[in-house]
Amino acid sequence: MKINNFVVSVIISVVLLTSCSKMDYNEVTLYDEEWVFENEGQVSGLLGIVYGYIYQGLGNDMNGAMLASATDESDFSMLLSTVHRYYNGAWSSVNAFPNTWYNSYRGIYAANDFLENLDRVFELLKEYEHNVEMRGYNEMKRRFDMYPYQARFLRAFYHFELAKTYGDIPLITRTLSPAEANEVVRTPVQEVFRFIVDECDAVKEMLPVTYAEETGSQIGRVNRPTVLALKARALLYAASPLFNPSDPKEAWRKAAVACKELIDFAPGWKIELSGYQDLWAANSYYATPEIIWFRYVGNTNQYASWNYPVGYENTIGGNCPSQTLVDAYEYRSGANAGKSFGEVNGDRFINDPYRNLDPRFEMTIAKNGDTWPLTDPYRDYPLETFDGGRNGAPIMNATKTGYYLKKYVNGNNRVVNPVSGSHYTWITFRLAEFYLNYAEAMFHYMDGDATAVGGGILNMSANDAINELRNREDIKMPLFNAETNGDLWLERYKRERMVELAFEGHRFWDVRRWKDAEAAESFMQLKTVRVNRVPVPGVENEYSYTYSRGPVINRGQWNDKYYLYPIPFVELKKAVKLEQNPGWQ
Repeated sequence: MKINNFVVSVIISVVLLTSCSKMDYNEVTLYDEEWVFENEGQVSGLLGIVYGYIYQGLGNDMNGAMLASATDESDFSMLLSTVHRYYNGAWSSVNAFPNTWYNSYRGIYAANDFLENLDRVFELLKEYEHNVEMRGYNEMKRRFDMYPYQARFLRAFYHFELAKTYGDIPLITRTLSPAEANEVVRTPVQEVFRFIVDECDAVKEMLPVTYAEETGSQIGRVNRPTVLALKARALLYAASPLFNPSDPKEAWRKAAVACKELIDFAPGWKIELSGYQDLWAANSYYATPEIIWFRYVGNTNQYASWNYPVGYENTIGGNCPSQTLVDAYEYRSGANAGKSFGEVNGDRFINDPYRNLDPRFEMTIAKNGDTWPLTDPYRDYPLETFDGGRNGAPIMNATKTGYYLKKYVNGNNRVVNPVSGSHYTWITFRLAEFYLNYAEAMFHYMDGDATAVGGGILNMSANDAINELRNREDIKMPLFNAETNGDLWLERYKRERMVELAFEGHRFWDVRRWKDAEAAESFMQLKTVRVNRVPVPGVENEYSYTYSRGPVINRGQWNDKYYLYPIPFVELKKAVKLEQNPGWQ
């Protein structure tokens, strides 16, 4: 988004000082307001501030660790990262991972402030109406007309981020005086979800399907598909056990309808399922038709440096996929087709255990013997993740799981001279998620029958939705059939969701909204692989490899208070009517 950097820096300073997130106030909110509203660029900069708090999960806020490394998807190899607080006993209301609270309320403050100054925005517009030298007045008016609806959506989006994290939260729809800020109370989470859905319904028709034909197109702005995506996700969470809807079946129906609306509109909006690996290609932020909304991170090699295997210069090992995740992948063909890796492989793995595995495995995870990364000089040295290997222990920060990460990483980045960067994009919404969401909602709405369809728009079964993903040209996995039903379906669905959305920030929240204590225990006991190198008899410097289960990474015990975050301690001291979440002090 192109906005005046000087204007942005000034306004960011104002927001940081006067943030609603900290429930306080500062007279600097009035700093040079006349100047801020002097021209279109400065007004659009105000809206840019509202966008500026959108989360991206590639590790910038945790020293390279992704949220996946707080789940059973992966282990972050560097001990100094704050991600380890999630399970090492250091997580508390004092060490509260407060960014969601602070950044979301800053975004809400910025949105409310923008909306409350709309009269001044349109006063500026009137100044140009009869200016004969002004070209493109109508286009400028069109942009201004969409600004309030973008701001309202973003305000709803930040409330969703808070609701999924904390449950009941203060619902803030206007800027607050100091006295009001000190008196805020928590609004029941179902009311917050209702507000989010109502806002999405109110703004969706006021925004374009795409900005491709809009003057001054800015990639990444809120459009109609984005609004439908937030509504559908919010309704899925609202139906989930953690948030305890009063009528679960009706809540699941609403979630299924919202997901199906988006799915049905997608072809006409030129949104379609893409090649799996295309999702994190360098040009994915504008060229991949599956991505609905994203956060552009930048042209960088930092993410590669964080996640390339140790043993090479300027690499730290990073987010290392677990054997727990590998166990969720199913075999594509052969005698074990449709069975999961975990079902087939016991303490000692079968011969050539990775052969015929779901193609998404190879696109996501680097294993022993793989050529990874893909650029010189790394491609000349196949991965050695075994003890004593080039990329294994006892090298500092070597993988403890036996694997390294490919997904989201551009293997062609060079992190030594000459250095090369790549465009990195964090996916907020993509179409495949809503096939999964629809399948889950339909399964529950149809009383656990994955083959059943409903009336009207609900004319696709849960199995049909899952099979849309498994039947993609680059995947072609065995389809879910009538035998995959009931409890078996739910178990298999959760594996499918884990595999499809690995490292996209969903697993952490999914297990919480399901209130799935058994799966949450898996967060704490991470499975690994042991790679055994065996000399080939009679052949010098030739080896074969066998695989077995390695030691479990013990992260302690799950505590049910982890289902919701603690409200930061300093906020409870400021807003004295706020109550802490259960189990936290």
